[in-house]
Amino acid sequence: MPRPALARDLARDLARTVDRRRGLLAGGLAAASVAAGLQVLAPAAPPVVQVVAAARDLPGGVPLTADDLLLVELPAEAAPAGTAPVVEQLAGRVLAGPVRAGEPLTDVRLLGAGLVPDDGRVAVPVRVVEPALPLLVRAGDRVDVLAAAPEGGDSARAVVSDVAVLAVPDAVDTVEGALLVVAAPPSAAARLAAAAVSSRLSVVVRGRS
Repeated sequence: MPRPALARDLARDLARTVDRRRGLLAGGLAAASVAAGLQVLAPAAPPVVQVVAAARDLPGGVPLTADDLLLVELPAEAAPAGTAPVVEQLAGRVLAGPVRAGEPLTDVRLLGAGLVPDDGRVAVPVRVVEPALPLLVRAGDRVDVLAAAPEGGDSARAVVSDVAVLAVPDAVDTVEGALLVVAAPPSAAARLAAAAVSSRLSVVVRGRS
């Protein structure tokens, strides 16, 4: 039989051990409770969507290939309208102008129906004589389109005035000149088409929209 003092010491040591383990258990439970509370309070990650973007700086006026494109994830609320969710939808399309690497490609950055305003105007291609036009004019500029006689002369007439430039593909034809796309009423589109047959066209920049 253990002596009374030894028994007391054993009982005391046992109580201390139980107290230490009880403290560790309580601390663990408290930590778990805090972690669970943080998970409840932390906002859920916002939903994301995949959109097609430019894989590198790209020029306008050139058909896109799969190597030109990549998928990026954006918060759904930050993704611009008119983007495509898969690369195959944009392969073969033509950019209306240069874009930077990483820029999401929307319908208004591509030649096609996305460029056409919904106010009755139409998108009209205009071939002008200045081959360096893509360096001078940007989408959003407002221009007058002038026509001059092919043989030259001292005067030119305004075919349309104050029309918005929708796109400036920078694929330059050094023989025929450069191409831009403007938004014009159907009646002005007819005048531009007629002038393109009989005259040399150029533009005067008024400013930006």
